[in-house]
Amino acid sequence: MASLPRIAPMLATPGHLPPAAADEQWAYEVKQDGQRAMAYLPGDGSLELLARSGAVITPAYPDLVALGPALGGVPAVLDGEIVALDEQGRSDFERLQSRMGLSGSPAKAARMAERVPAHLVLFDAVFLRDRSLVRLPYTERRAALEGLGLNGPRWSTPAVVVGHGEEALAMTREAGLEGLIAKRLTSVYEPGVRARTWIKIRHAHTADVIVGGWVPGRGRLGGLPGALLVGERGPGGGLRYAGSVGTGWSDAERTRLAELLGVAGIGTCPFDETPPVAGARWVLPRLVGEVRYSTRTKAGRLRHPSWHRLRPDLAPDDIG
Repeated sequence: MASLPRIAPMLATPGHLPPAAADEQWAYEVKQDGQRAMAYLPGDGSLELLARSGAVITPAYPDLVALGPALGGVPAVLDGEIVALDEQGRSDFERLQSRMGLSGSPAKAARMAERVPAHLVLFDAVFLRDRSLVRLPYTERRAALEGLGLNGPRWSTPAVVVGHGEEALAMTREAGLEGLIAKRLTSVYEPGVRARTWIKIRHAHTADVIVGGWVPGRGRLGGLPGALLVGERGPGGGLRYAGSVGTGWSDAERTRLAELLGVAGIGTCPFDETPPVAGARWVLPRLVGEVRYSTRTKAGRLRHPSWHRLRPDLAPDDIG
């Protein structure tokens, strides 16, 4: 393993589709919703998986170790994402969560591998045979990866689309996928850098929510909301917890929210079930806001929510 260089994953910058005039200069990949992993394959049939943090996560995914023999005697460092697929073949982060964090429990990891199989989606080759590929353009690295023919029961090298960004984004929306990663064809691989040559484009959904609580911020945000605890009306008319929103507002909006929350404080939780949030403060469920989010969990919780605006034009009873 010492012969393979440690290479930190390159990161994408959140953004929008490239301009139409530059569309043909970009490749588009489906954005996966999983755990980023660098796969180290020294060519002796073994495999080591490292998380974005650098932690070794190989023991958590015993169902992926067969990738080593599949590649054979070709030393390689490959970039990818570990996912758990739903019934429609889409990556489902909620399913994958049951597989994460099990590196210290090999027996439990093996049992979970039977219940929730992992799949490694490969999208870049950064070292191959005896040389680093990081200074090569994306097109050459991609060709090298595809040349390995890595498509198996627990791993794959999905196709990419060059140009046609609008169509690709529409396709992912219709298929219920999270979005796209746009990669400039000439881009080199920048280890550990969040680069503008890789852009992640998420589909944003919006929802009207009712504020039922908040968590104070820390440091300079002491006394101001660090996160809002929001809910939606359940079938019986109660307030069902929908998640915690901690981003999206300006300093002025945060201050305004603090004023509104301060006069609405109550001593009991307004949600049907008390969310397990340390330090929560409860408020009368009368403030309505609009949030943006990427997807929902099976329990209806909002994923990646961000605050958009207050909705003084709506009353809590208007929220279905």
